[in-house]
Amino acid sequence: MFTLWKKSKQKPSDQDKSQQRVEQTESESDQSRGPEYEVVVSLQTDPGCQRELNEDQIFFHRPDDPALLKKKGLLVMVADGMGGHSAGEVASAMAVEIVNRAYFDNASNPGPALKSALQQANSEIHTASLKQDGLRGMGTTCTALVLQNGSAIAAHVGDSRLYLVRGGQIYLMTEDHSEVMEMVKRGLISLEEARHHPDKNVILRAIGSHPEVQVSTWDEPFPTRQGDRFLLCSDGLYDLVEDDEIKRVIEQSEPREACESLIALAKERGGHDNISVAVVSLVAPSESRTKPVPETRELEAVK
Repeated sequence: MFTLWKKSKQKPSDQDKSQQRVEQTESESDQSRGPEYEVVVSLQTDPGCQRELNEDQIFFHRPDDPALLKKKGLLVMVADGMGGHSAGEVASAMAVEIVNRAYFDNASNPGPALKSALQQANSEIHTASLKQDGLRGMGTTCTALVLQNGSAIAAHVGDSRLYLVRGGQIYLMTEDHSEVMEMVKRGLISLEEARHHPDKNVILRAIGSHPEVQVSTWDEPFPTRQGDRFLLCSDGLYDLVEDDEIKRVIEQSEPREACESLIALAKERGGHDNISVAVVSLVAPSESRTKPVPETRELEAVK
């Protein structure tokens, strides 16, 4: 399961490969869970300032079939590949493709289906890595978020992150599978010290690096509400941009502008890694209609 981290370690109250962009608006209404809201998603990825290859992948899928959409919801993912040469790029691309396919093909409820999808991605990527010398040792992080009928479901491997901004606070909804996070849990270093630790990029779990992987999930679906904003990102963002800065940008900006601003901040500070962000905003229907929204799955290359 996930530990929900904030600086105070409090759980949010349920009551209270050029740069790319995808933006999507979708209504979700469930009268038994609260008022209608719309989901606005913006995704952007950038190779950063020091790397030629972009081994990150960001992904969003909304089923066209209304029945499937109601049963399985919307899926957003970020994956950060590793392995040298082009192997990391292959691993992250395989991860988002396999998880998407496996999740929506699985007849189980969203939680078990999402966990199973990451495990299937691990198996297929590991098998592929053994068949070609250039791919041996490849792996990838994967953080996946599903929004379905008023709830959020997540599954996670590695050190990409899922944040929630709610009620003026920012919450880290995933726990890094990293050496430094283990040190934080044992009380050896603080979260702030972990940010600057020399072993901060040493991860303990990855999709594809071993025959089996332990996938972290929440114990139960997390109730969402209008005004919630989720951020999925690779370590290329949070290594260089503080949580409070992330919160401020997301609170003050539309999803597209938030993505642009966060990537710009990371690049201003060196952009030593690939940088990927996905901002998912749950807004009142009237809010999303105040500005034009691109058509479904429009993909725009930012020069």
